[in-house]
Amino acid sequence: MSIYTGKTLLITGGTGSFGNAVLNRFIKEDIGQIRIFSRDEKKQDDMRHDIQERFPEYSDKIKFFIGDVRDIASVRAAMHGVDFIFHAAALKQVPSCEFFPLEAVKTNVLGTDNVLTAAIDEGVGSVICLSTDKAAYPVNAMGTSKAMMEKVIVAKSRSSGDTRICCTRYGNVLCSRGSVVPLWIDQIRKGVPITLTDGTMTRFIMSLEEAVDLVLFAFENGKSGDILVQKAPACTIQTQAEAVCELFRGNKDDIKVIGIRHGEKMYETLLTNEECAHAIDMGNFYRVPCDQRDLNYDKYFVKGDTERNTLREFNSNNTQLLNVEKVKEKLLKLEYIRNELDSMGISY
Repeated sequence: MSIYTGKTLLITGGTGSFGNAVLNRFIKEDIGQIRIFSRDEKKQDDMRHDIQERFPEYSDKIKFFIGDVRDIASVRAAMHGVDFIFHAAALKQVPSCEFFPLEAVKTNVLGTDNVLTAAIDEGVGSVICLSTDKAAYPVNAMGTSKAMMEKVIVAKSRSSGDTRICCTRYGNVLCSRGSVVPLWIDQIRKGVPITLTDGTMTRFIMSLEEAVDLVLFAFENGKSGDILVQKAPACTIQTQAEAVCELFRGNKDDIKVIGIRHGEKMYETLLTNEECAHAIDMGNFYRVPCDQRDLNYDKYFVKGDTERNTLREFNSNNTQLLNVEKVKEKLLKLEYIRNELDSMGISY
């Protein structure tokens, strides 16, 4: 018997890449029920038929709820009897959030507050929220909205009662919906040059399975108010593009640089210098505990705390940088990549 036996899990934004990865991980286990909450009925219908085809004997475990995290009434309607929540609903595309920043606020900030408020009122045991490296030192609307989301999470955790609230922060997920690798594969298939923004950019990279691992680690080990960070490797965008070209027989000499898009950074940060002051090194993860000080700052004039960790900022420039061969190895572990290679008749 596991901690998930007979329990009910709600996944907000559950028709996305993360929700599908969680389903693949849990559907054959002894979890009681998985609820998929999202606003797109077409994606839900596609997901329903896919599950019925691939897992007919387990498909009754999955329940679908139409709703929007912006509407707290629809969130409450899906939450009765839920034991824990993976909150993945978000606007994630950097350029679109630059042009429509208030939409990012409505979903990423206010939507998160709705989910947490409803979870606390309903007595949900645990809520794990998904954030991004772009929330650390944010320079774009998406990252800023996610940074505010993290602030909401930490603030809510101070008065959440029996509901434990944690946050995970991770970098680029390889081959997730809207990511660059599927675009490059499509460009190679069409025989056109693959496009990249700036080859010297560095990005953390991880698989969907590793993203799920981080969320499960937070669920099993995190304390309320924690931000959990996985020590991910990184690579330059040029290295990633060359790895895809080598795997899919594209021409590396035809890689076309198109310039940085709205709101992009040259490198990303998973752990800021300020967070390093009290972060805890847990081996493969960092844990940033909630700051439990109250607003009575007068006492710090009398008694201070000058101790500080020796940790320093963890970013995609100072982590392990993978070369082309290592990136290829990481890509080949992904079912999506293997399926695409098979469809193109390429051996690996």
